[in-house]
Amino acid sequence: MAAGGSLSIVEYFGGDDGYRCGYCKHENGNFSHGMWSHTMTVQDYQDLIDRGWRRSGKYVYKPIMNKTCCPQYTIRCHALNFHPSKTHKKTLKKVNRFLSKGEMPVEKHDEGHEGEPMDSVHEEGVQPPPQDPLKIDHSEVQDISTSPDTDTTNSAAPTSPRDDAEKTTNVTPKPGKGADPNRPLCRKAKDLRKERRLQKEQQKQQEAVSSSVNPAPSKSASNQPKSLEGFITESLPSDPLHRLEVRLVRSNPPSPQFRASFDASYQVYKLYQMAIHKDPPDKPTESQAETAPDGPDVGYGSFHQQYWLDGTIVAVGVLDILPSCVSSVYLYYHPDFSSLSLGTYSALREIAFTRQLQQQSPKLAYYYLGFYVHSCPKMRYKGQYRPSDLLCPETYTWVPIERCIPRLDISAYSRLNENAQAGDARALKELSRVLVLHRRTVMPYAAYARKRKGSNDEKEVEQYASLVGQTCAERILLYRA
Repeated sequence: MAAGGSLSIVEYFGGDDGYRCGYCKHENGNFSHGMWSHTMTVQDYQDLIDRGWRRSGKYVYKPIMNKTCCPQYTIRCHALNFHPSKTHKKTLKKVNRFLSKGEMPVEKHDEGHEGEPMDSVHEEGVQPPPQDPLKIDHSEVQDISTSPDTDTTNSAAPTSPRDDAEKTTNVTPKPGKGADPNRPLCRKAKDLRKERRLQKEQQKQQEAVSSSVNPAPSKSASNQPKSLEGFITESLPSDPLHRLEVRLVRSNPPSPQFRASFDASYQVYKLYQMAIHKDPPDKPTESQAETAPDGPDVGYGSFHQQYWLDGTIVAVGVLDILPSCVSSVYLYYHPDFSSLSLGTYSALREIAFTRQLQQQSPKLAYYYLGFYVHSCPKMRYKGQYRPSDLLCPETYTWVPIERCIPRLDISAYSRLNENAQAGDARALKELSRVLVLHRRTVMPYAAYARKRKGSNDEKEVEQYASLVGQTCAERILLYRA
């Protein structure tokens, strides 16, 4: 769904050399394929992440799953069916207590796991390109169209009251000899409990009949579990001590709101990189934005979801809004607020945001959390956002995480699809149809091979095309020098 006739242009770098793993610290056990995206449409990137690719800025990489020391499985959450766990509810209540009363927790890390809660700009599994990408003249490629600026906040939902507890009365018998003939015979406690259950069932049936004749919407609503949106705004008074505002700003092409807040956002990013990752800060880069007739009002592309506390930016979540999902790229926050579990909190807000976008674009129904690394215990927390699926590294089909865990407990790498006959539906079938960009001319690989007689790059092109799949290979332009 390339807007305005835009095309994706990439340079492929292969991935034969191993390098240091950020998960297990193996010096040369991390292997991945990589390519530099000079331009990238949202539909192409959607198809790439559904084949196990992921971006860090303009660098797009794919772990070599059966070779790397810590296999990284793409994970997605079913946003519409998501229900927060006890840990998630605890985090939301913790943030709300801080907002309403100013209570700052003592703990330093997210509940339920150690380490950084959301992927950072310097992804653990990223190896930058071995050389600077070549400069390409894009004069023959149209610019990607832009989308209007939109500030978005998550809305609240009604809360459900608790049911009253069942009340019982203890009766003390009067002293005397033998059974009192004026009183009923003693009954076993088991029989009494059974009778009470039957009475409650009869009462429920009577209420159901009554409600069908005279429906009471408020009663039926109260029986529904509280929504994620309800927990986000739970217990917040009308005049809280601190005010939190969540703003969505388009980052590329930069909107006026993004430009106006860039310096403040970048200062938080620098503090985060130095305090949390002990790394020197590099300015982040974003992908381009697109619009589509059936897309959400904000359009597609890269956005910053900014968290403003009392008029100051304290955290920024970088998101890609794609045709089928909201993809979390990374999060950075002010180190002074690390005890608020902002990684978990922002993920829950982003799931709620995905549900909001789905009302405008029905097929946008998933929230992608990046990679799930089962061999690294501190990265297993992503599996807590359920229901969720992992991407099979061989068939590129989605498998519920509950069916994957037993396999991953046995082996770090596993073909997750249990159907031995299933294959890759978009496997490379015709190398000749792969599109290349050579000397500012778009051509199929067959024509390029005729022009470059004696060229020795066929194996490299075939490897690239098999990794991106036939569909993307016929749509993305592979740059050839």
